[in-house]
Amino acid sequence: MRVALLFLLAALSAPAQYDILIRNARVIDGTGNPWFHSSIAIREGRIAAIGRLEGATAKRVIDAGGRVAAPGFIDVHTHVEGAIEKVPRADNFLLDGVTTIVTGNCGGSAQNVAAWFQRLEELGVGVNVATLIGHNTVRRQVMGTENRHATPEELARMKELVHAAMQQGAVGFSTGLIYIPGAYAPTEEVVELAKSAAVYDGVYASHMRDEGAQILDAIHEAARVGEQAGMPVQISHFKIDTPRIWGFSEKSIALVEEYRRRGVDVVVDQYPYDHASTNLGITLPAWALAGGTDALRERLSNPETRSRIVAEMQQRLKDLGHPDFSYATVAYFEKDHSWEGRNIAEITRLRGLEPTIANQIETIFHILLNGGAQMIYHSMGDVDIERILRYPNTAIASDGGVRVFGEGMPHPRSYGTNARVLAEYVRRRGILTLEDAIRRMTSLPARTFRFRDRGLLREGFAADIVVFDPARVQDKATYTRPHQYSEGFDYVLVNGVVMVEEGRLTDARGGRILRHRSGTVQP
Repeated sequence: MRVALLFLLAALSAPAQYDILIRNARVIDGTGNPWFHSSIAIREGRIAAIGRLEGATAKRVIDAGGRVAAPGFIDVHTHVEGAIEKVPRADNFLLDGVTTIVTGNCGGSAQNVAAWFQRLEELGVGVNVATLIGHNTVRRQVMGTENRHATPEELARMKELVHAAMQQGAVGFSTGLIYIPGAYAPTEEVVELAKSAAVYDGVYASHMRDEGAQILDAIHEAARVGEQAGMPVQISHFKIDTPRIWGFSEKSIALVEEYRRRGVDVVVDQYPYDHASTNLGITLPAWALAGGTDALRERLSNPETRSRIVAEMQQRLKDLGHPDFSYATVAYFEKDHSWEGRNIAEITRLRGLEPTIANQIETIFHILLNGGAQMIYHSMGDVDIERILRYPNTAIASDGGVRVFGEGMPHPRSYGTNARVLAEYVRRRGILTLEDAIRRMTSLPARTFRFRDRGLLREGFAADIVVFDPARVQDKATYTRPHQYSEGFDYVLVNGVVMVEEGRLTDARGGRILRHRSGTVQP
């Protein structure tokens, strides 16, 4: 009796084995395999053990109560520069189950990666942050927005900038080939700059030159860049953005598979919405935007040039299959916030004009000459969304940003991408199994971007974990009421730090900067 009591007292006084113990969970480990009942033990920010762990002790015990425990979601297509500095906890991402983000997409990134990383470390972030180095950023530093090919000296300078960014920890090289000034670059320039990132085992992430009628040519270009540079290719927000050819995803996916059979590592990412979001400038021909706003103003003051721009805008509208510009809605316009949430036809009426196509084009000119606007475009169809989502090599990525709650009328994808996949496409439509949906949010993007110790629930891996009820998780953000957080992600842990507890944000900062080093990514 006395010996048993001594053993009990010794056990009670012994230090806890773990920092956190998650009990009674249905573990979905990120591989795509079926769930299993287990507990997860965390020590010093890493997963220390997975199993029954009957006699385990911990400083903190979380009873999952049969809820799912999965790897924290990895969003490989975000745009957070300038916004995460305002909301470093990244509230909207955490409440959608995201623990790691990759920014610097579509050719736009921080110019000085090292300085930006240092700034974020000083602030303290809520999620893990990695970045690509952007082609448009590099080209603008060297050439401004000039519409021409680079000289050999300019190309050499751009390559130096890519090398420097990779040495500072960028995970790869991104392009936005519909944007200025990347739209002016030939494929050869892109290949040469991609090679500078490939030396460091970087990824090539591309917003292609076209996502509609010329998408096959665009896929050829993206895949060949990866093939010639010797690096993996991530095609950003894979879609068919032209109503006239909705359904064409059958052919675009087949072409991606053709390159994979040839040995080119091409994967894609997708957000589960039928609206896109980008700037208003894409409604104009690329040549018209060269040189910036002053140059555009000068072109529009020339009747002949103005007529040419108008004619090309009208032709593009016809090619897309839209009757007018009412498919384009203002998300953010600094000069007049009352226009946010209204489409171009409605704004034309507010300006006292009949909403003819000609007058809508004049409204677009007015907005562009007054600072431009972030837009939301209704451009995709359900048949392509579902087909692309079914494709096994499609990762889930928001194309969203860190949001200041209540500011502007942003795309709801910044708040609800992962919850929408789980609620709409897993639970309601049955397009994906729960296990496969989790794989696309975790191990698939981790594999592509070489996050070697994230994306799976494995002993020794970083303790990025989300606990949720798949019957209750739900996106709330809509196009008319976008500032609504997702529901159902009850616990979110980032590097073993509890960032969301019973659905509420904590004041902690568990995120780390993820720097690319020698074929892997390290905090």
